[in-house]
Amino acid sequence: MTAPRQQPSVAEQALQRFIASELAQPVSAAALAISDAIRARHGNAALAVLFYGSCLRQPETQLVDSLLDFYVLVDDYRAAYDKIWLAWANQLLPPNVFYLEINYGTEQLRAKYAVISFKQFQHGTSMAAANVSLWARFCQPVRLTWFRHEAASTAVATACSEAVLTLLANALPSLAERQFGADPEAANRAWVAGFQATYRAELRPEGPDRATKIVASDSGRYQAVTPLALAVLAERPVTADVAAWGRYRVIGKLLNIARLIKAAFTFDGGLDYALWKIARHSGVTVEVSDWQRRHPLLAAPGLAWRLYRRGAFR
Repeated sequence: MTAPRQQPSVAEQALQRFIASELAQPVSAAALAISDAIRARHGNAALAVLFYGSCLRQPETQLVDSLLDFYVLVDDYRAAYDKIWLAWANQLLPPNVFYLEINYGTEQLRAKYAVISFKQFQHGTSMAAANVSLWARFCQPVRLTWFRHEAASTAVATACSEAVLTLLANALPSLAERQFGADPEAANRAWVAGFQATYRAELRPEGPDRATKIVASDSGRYQAVTPLALAVLAERPVTADVAAWGRYRVIGKLLNIARLIKAAFTFDGGLDYALWKIARHSGVTVEVSDWQRRHPLLAAPGLAWRLYRRGAFR
């Protein structure tokens, strides 16, 4: 891939306008309330807050029974935390993941949110990323619930546009495959194939029909963004690496395991959350004692070995 240009092309601008418009769409008051609470946790370091995932497609009345997903982008890890080890952990193995509950009227809202620097977010949505985690998520519809200034909003739109391009470049690795015209079914198949491949590259519990449901639920969006993205890819001499998906699967699963272990230390109940995620993926469960919850660092090696023996990690 050629070095990024300072001035985006006409095709790139069209794609970025589409994504910027999507990011600016309104969200529910409940989602905004959690977004504000997340931003307040990280003070002046916060640059933008993104709301993503299946809860985007749910009515507000159902959000009290859901776990909402957010990303907060920061420009300084040291300023984002009052504990230096959290800043180090975030820099070394991004993102840090936290759990948050807030009161919302007479109800309680719950969210899981990740913290990452904009620089690492930008890299993770690009074709240079070594794993699928960020571009697999942010090529999908996302909402920008808060941003510090217009430059941050523009930068997020550009990064999410790159995520779209990265997914399609990997799902359609040859130029010939990208020349299917305006056939909506071909566009949908490309997205479904891309999402299915990303699930195999992570510890994801998604069923075989999950990708089809995601695309079908917002088919018009994927059909609209596809020709915009293909016009950009036609300008770029991107040569797909046929071995890339094999590397993505190895790197992605190893990183997922490492992040789940790290999650045991970043929020209350983190060990239970990590084991729940592993159980959702593999069906393997282990009992956790109170001592292990109080001492997750000491407990982690033994739990990891038990999970491995039972086939949780493949």
